[in-house]
Amino acid sequence: MASTPAPAPTGRLVDTAEGVGLELSRTLRAPVARVWATLTEPERTALWFGPWEGEGVPGGTVRVQLAFEEEQPWSDLRIDACRPPHRLAAAMPDEAGDWRMEALLRPAEGDATALRLVHHLVGTAGVEEIGPGWEYYLDMLGAAVAGTDRPAFGDYYPAQRTYFAELLRGR
Repeated sequence: MASTPAPAPTGRLVDTAEGVGLELSRTLRAPVARVWATLTEPERTALWFGPWEGEGVPGGTVRVQLAFEEEQPWSDLRIDACRPPHRLAAAMPDEAGDWRMEALLRPAEGDATALRLVHHLVGTAGVEEIGPGWEYYLDMLGAAVAGTDRPAFGDYYPAQRTYFAELLRGR
């Protein structure tokens, strides 16, 4: 029986107006509207990230359950910007500060969608854990859009840890 190849990481560190960002990308075989719905509708986010409750409006805060994390905690998620169906910027505050991220969508060839996720970093500490986590979640998003089986987190971490550690050495 042939084994499935490990997922290849796509993350890279980029300069942003605020400092450094961890940028990851995917091309999803679905129209922008379907990808947007999977990013923003609570019953669809439940398939790959977790359900949320509240009023998802710019400047507002929703409560999101991190359904694929240990103990499935609930966290606040502040909506910083929302331009359907192309840009969603949000921040998830925790004891270390705000985890600021934005998802950017654009049409790609053949009714596909190009997705770019930028996690705006306060510093580069922890990138070797953050990177594999986002790779996993973006592939979870892809599986939710396509209606396929979810990937296993063990295929991402610790397997991709070295890749992301090497990104830091190149800066």
